[in-house]
Amino acid sequence: MNTFYYVVESLDGDYANLRRTDVESDDLKLVARALLPPEITEGTRLKYEWLQYSIV
Repeated sequence: MNTFYYVVESLDGDYANLRRTDVESDDLKLVARALLPPEITEGTRLKYEWLQYSIV
């Protein structure tokens, strides 16, 4: 299984915009906040592995 790293760019209601940091990309990924750790804020670094997000 692959591991991906993200940073929370912005929070918009029930969704968060994530930017991938382990590769060069300007694309944002829209993710439901219910899938993310509850204590995230803008700027939080996340790791996605085995279908789960965790704070780095």
